[in-house]
Amino acid sequence: MTPEQLAEKILQALAALAADGTITVEGGLPRELKVERPKNPEHGDYATNVAMQLGKRAGLNPRQFAELLAAKLRDDEAITAVDIAGPGFINLRVAADAQGKVAQSILEAGETYGTSDSLHGRTINLEFISANPTGPLHLGHTRWAAVGDALARVLAAAGATVTREFYINDRGNQMDKFGASLQAAARGQEIPEDGYHGEYILDLAKRIVDEVPGILELPDDEQLIAFREAGYERQLKEQQDQLEQFRTKFDVWFSERSLHEQDGVPHAIQKLRDQGHLYDADDALWMRTTDFTDDKDRVLIRSNGEPTYFASDAAYYVNKRERGFETCIYLLGADHHGYVNRLKAIAACAGDDPEHNIEILIGQLVKILKGGEEMRLSKRAGTIVTLAELVEEGGVDALRYTLCRYPADSPLTLDIEEMTRQASENPVYYVQYAHARLASILRNADELGIKLDEFDPGLLSHEREGDLLRALAEFPRVVATAAELREPHRVARYLEDTASAFHKFYDSCRVLPRGDEEVEPVHKARLTLVSATRTVLANGLDLLGVSAPERM
Repeated sequence: MTPEQLAEKILQALAALAADGTITVEGGLPRELKVERPKNPEHGDYATNVAMQLGKRAGLNPRQFAELLAAKLRDDEAITAVDIAGPGFINLRVAADAQGKVAQSILEAGETYGTSDSLHGRTINLEFISANPTGPLHLGHTRWAAVGDALARVLAAAGATVTREFYINDRGNQMDKFGASLQAAARGQEIPEDGYHGEYILDLAKRIVDEVPGILELPDDEQLIAFREAGYERQLKEQQDQLEQFRTKFDVWFSERSLHEQDGVPHAIQKLRDQGHLYDADDALWMRTTDFTDDKDRVLIRSNGEPTYFASDAAYYVNKRERGFETCIYLLGADHHGYVNRLKAIAACAGDDPEHNIEILIGQLVKILKGGEEMRLSKRAGTIVTLAELVEEGGVDALRYTLCRYPADSPLTLDIEEMTRQASENPVYYVQYAHARLASILRNADELGIKLDEFDPGLLSHEREGDLLRALAEFPRVVATAAELREPHRVARYLEDTASAFHKFYDSCRVLPRGDEEVEPVHKARLTLVSATRTVLANGLDLLGVSAPERM
């Protein structure tokens, strides 16, 4: 029995009490409620505070209300004990056969176990990397690549329609500086001080000269543009390839240039003007964002007629909404706190609800330690540690899992040696090892010719079996909560707890027969539980973009 199924039984009991006139609740009965696993397992399998929520509205003190509900619940064969604690908490114990059915339902659901429709109908645009195509992706991008992709997977598992979007900052002075840096490197000249430095510039410039015949024979102005565009194309391709290797895929690679080349900025400005939030002052065009909590009004068009970067931000938001996205989620770096109010102000000025149509998540900085020292310098980029180097040092699985297991808004220090250590103290190894151990048990069962052709859920009555079953039953709720709160780290922490519950079960309950022992129904019941646990760990690891190894 899952927590949701138990909650439904409680709702049915409340409805029966209301139908026969035993209780009358002012405002009616709730349509849904939650049951929780108590912190102390001695109190029961699950607990609910519904009596404390509804007692007063029913004209009863909570404990009286709880007594009435408990009497009705005791009639259910799937519930073996109902106790009332304190002012009206109801603690429940579930029959072994009812709890054991969770394992069968997991196997029937397979890869879909853990999904829900809690966000069904929501269309979400998730922008989780915004970068210039002027150099390698760095450590900050790497954190968002892992967390953003995991968040997209979790949101989709909760029923939302999610579009993953990469915003290419391919317009402005940085692109010209990039082109000038490549041009200087190709000519053997000194790279401008405010340009791009690092070994990758020298390598890229050489590639362009080799692959674009005659580029050095062009006039200077044309040559700079040619280097800029050739470098853009190749550097963006490198970013895409690196993200693909990191198991991070984007549905849309959105070019900032396109907003200006396809009249996206003038269109957005007209829409904002129609909403009444633009004004002219000092020969410039302004948006009155201070009407919506921003600390100052923002310039859209400068006095020289040039649009500001803020104009691109506004046009980009309008573009997203006109593409049909109900909610636009932005994942921004630690230096972007100032963007929160201004982006919300854009939504409000566009006539939207800034508390519903736009969300901004701010990530914090990451430090990487290697040999006890912070990694600061890149072999190729000179001043930044790149995604490619981090993958080379730590591996995709260890890096993704470790970045995903912490709240994104907390500063993070990662130790390469700890992250890759093959020991139970290393969380990713601990969870992956549990999956590999489960797979090994199932292989051994197959070699013994044991078929899962019968399953008696009532045989899973050991305390450790119950603990593991209740952990497995929590998975859909964990995923739904992670999606609702935008916190994929909840999945990682759940996997660690569930792996722990499995190891305790395996240490206490013999799964396979020994020697010449006959295969008993209890062996098959426990193998069913093992198979269900393997499914849950595999599904959870997949939500984090981490592999579930069969052998380790």
